Amino acid sequence: MTARLTVSKLLDTMKDVLQLEELGDPVGHDREITSPEASSPGLALSGYLNRFPYQRIQVLGETEITYLQSLDPATRAANLTAFFDFPMPCAFVTKGLEPPEPFVEVADRAGVAVLRSQLKTAEFYRLLKPYLADHFAPTTTMHGSLADVYGVGLFFTGKSGIGKSECVLDLVERGHRLVADDLVFVSRRGSDVLIGRGHEQQRHFMEIRGVGLIDVPAIFGVKAVRQQKRLEVVVVLEQWDGEAHIDRTGLDVQKTTVLGVELPRITVHLNPGKNITVIAEVIAMNHLLRYHRGYDSATAFNEMLISNMSAKRRGGDAHRYLLEDDE
Repeated sequence: MTARLTVSKLLDTMKDVLQLEELGDPVGHDREITSPEASSPGLALSGYLNRFPYQRIQVLGETEITYLQSLDPATRAANLTAFFDFPMPCAFVTKGLEPPEPFVEVADRAGVAVLRSQLKTAEFYRLLKPYLADHFAPTTTMHGSLADVYGVGLFFTGKSGIGKSECVLDLVERGHRLVADDLVFVSRRGSDVLIGRGHEQQRHFMEIRGVGLIDVPAIFGVKAVRQQKRLEVVVVLEQWDGEAHIDRTGLDVQKTTVLGVELPRITVHLNPGKNITVIAEVIAMNHLLRYHRGYDSATAFNEMLISNMSAKRRGGDAHRYLLEDDE
């Protein structure tokens, strides 16, 4: 569930970033912001209020302020009164502009906070929209460990005690980076991007059974961790089961869905002597080949076999590979 966002919280968080100051009385700070969108009021300032998206943060730039200044005082007061009668979260004025009378007075009377930014309107939107998008993004929590391996976000999951943390610790020792251990907060950006991060208070500590809590950046350096990473592959660790059906070729790509986004799902069966760290590195490199370069090893091998069998049926040289060996 998304945490409640109020005007007061936005002001506390983004005051310096957006270069904000409050105009008029400190009112409306407890109003809730319920939409990830911010927009200019447009025709609403002229008195046309049909389809006015009052639920959004209202942003007035030079065009809106100049328009208000062009109105006669009586019309301006009437339009502003009708405008602020809507229960909008708050109103921003950009470029350090001075709103005409009685803008601030009417807003104060309606209990709407008026905040002024020194930023240009385009820059203001550029900084505000990612903040709103991040706050209102669909989120979930996942039990497991997230690591950046060759730039690929691998999320390791499995039963408690299977060795997820130990695997990621070994990856960190080999030069890869820890994002989060044990509990991963995942949010969706846009329609198909998942971003994972750890708990703020966890601070890249890991619990290693038999050792206890360890501080990864203190031991391996700040380059061994990162604050967030895109989830790209889910790696499921399971104990070896001789009766389980295992895809030996990789042609049958498994998928899992997180927050409506499909991710490749790879199950690794653990048995004594298996080097899960090297396998994790290969998973990351194979993902780079498949999804970033368009090369699928399993598909390429399958196509080669089909091509060779077709050539043999046509009477081709079944031992042609010997002729191509220069040794």
